[in-house]
Amino acid sequence: MKMAKRLLALTFALLFLAVGFAGCKKNDTADQLVIGGTGPLTGEASTYGTSVKRGAQIAIDEINEAGGINGIKLKFIFEDDEADGTKAKAAFEKLMDNGMQIFMGTVTSGAGVALNDAIKNEGLLHVTPSASQIEAIISPNSFRICFNDVDQGKAMAEYIYEKLGFTKAAILYNQDDSYSSGLYEAFKARWNELGGTISADTSFPKSATDFNAQLTKIAGSDAEFLFMPIYAEKAAQIVIAANSKNINLPVIGCDGLDGILNYLQGDNAKLVEGLIYYTPFIASDPSENVKTFVAKYKDKYNIEPDQFAADAYDAIYVIKAAIEKAGLTVEDTKLTAKALGEKLVPVMTQIEVDGLTGKMTFSESGEPTKSAKVAEIKDGKYVAKE
Repeated sequence: MKMAKRLLALTFALLFLAVGFAGCKKNDTADQLVIGGTGPLTGEASTYGTSVKRGAQIAIDEINEAGGINGIKLKFIFEDDEADGTKAKAAFEKLMDNGMQIFMGTVTSGAGVALNDAIKNEGLLHVTPSASQIEAIISPNSFRICFNDVDQGKAMAEYIYEKLGFTKAAILYNQDDSYSSGLYEAFKARWNELGGTISADTSFPKSATDFNAQLTKIAGSDAEFLFMPIYAEKAAQIVIAANSKNINLPVIGCDGLDGILNYLQGDNAKLVEGLIYYTPFIASDPSENVKTFVAKYKDKYNIEPDQFAADAYDAIYVIKAAIEKAGLTVEDTKLTAKALGEKLVPVMTQIEVDGLTGKMTFSESGEPTKSAKVAEIKDGKYVAKE
């Protein structure tokens, strides 16, 4: 009996000792705000998720190294969603379980639309770097850095018709991708309004690896250019296949084509000489802030940054500007995501950020107001179109 009492007393002593040590343990998130993001780190669109994660991390490191924001340090956590809506939901839940207070995501539109209800219900500030579908920011607490699909599609139709003087289009888009189909619909509507004609209108499913039927249709048309509102990896495959069929039309697209040179080696890189695309960011821009970012990115990752990396970098600095405008202090780091959202969301329309992708403000609908650029691949480099 005495032995049992001693064991019981020892157990309680150890328990209290453990609690005491736990109480003294440093809180890893003390004085920090946790920013989370989701994007494809694996799968077909992984290059974009990787770029976003890297661009955001550079901004996070800069801010923390400079002392933070009013004494607040930022912690960045990122989950792979494979550009899939179902997996994006699981990734978002994991981020919330890990203490996310502000959401910088998603990278792709389909994943973003899938999270609309969760984002609205949580009430946290949401700033997506690159989800361009109109519906990706329908929640009142959502904003975006990139241009939306409708604006991009219309702008390229006008540029091609009015600046380049082309009137006969061939279009090849991804019918299963909301980014691609959204651009296609917007481009087509504006192109028809301007008086342009579509000589070949064709698409491919997400799983496609053979584009022979689509390219045969294009080859038999009288099109003056090929408009491809798709992502760079598929575009590179199509350009190579088009060359094998002696299709030499000028290739034109939107911001998803940024980074296409990463998928074309040797002589294949010459196949996109003269390619034109719509973008808010060109790595060769002589602006000091762009030059500094490009140098840091290349030094850290041994590759030139694309528009997605720049969008993410700007997203973090937009969040920083909102934190400053709201006057948050270290004490506010203890607030829930929803409570922080109540402080941060209202000030988003009051800030102006001079970022890598332009000087931007935000409307009540969450859209950015800023200027765009048209880029061209010239001598194997991305440059501003003259």
